[in-house]
Amino acid sequence: MTKKIEALELAKRKLLGEGLGSSNIEELQEIEQQLERSVTIIRARKMQVYNEQIQQLQAKEKMLASQNAMLNVKCIIPVQCISPTEENTVEGRENVQIEEYEENSDVETELFIGLPEKRMKQDKPK
Repeated sequence: MTKKIEALELAKRKLLGEGLGSSNIEELQEIEQQLERSVTIIRARKMQVYNEQIQQLQAKEKMLASQNAMLNVKCIIPVQCISPTEENTVEGRENVQIEEYEENSDVETELFIGLPEKRMKQDKPK
């Protein structure tokens, strides 16, 4: 049992790159091939995990898109059902602007041609 443990520890150290000084070329090539197989297995597992995560995220995206569509429907329907008040329509805003203009119509609207001095003299009663 202890011999197995020692052999496993030695193999582990060799895989970690420790104690390779006494190894011949064949042992080094065998360790290299074993490491390459391990790396291939690790990469395959990593790709599998990535693909699973991508599928989960795509499912979540579809769920969120459907929730977004439902929320858009909920928000749009109440806005369309509300009857627009007169002030919120284009005609209503124009009417309000005209009313405001008529209230402030104490502005001189006559047109005079010439210098301002002549106009002042014409306005004065004789």
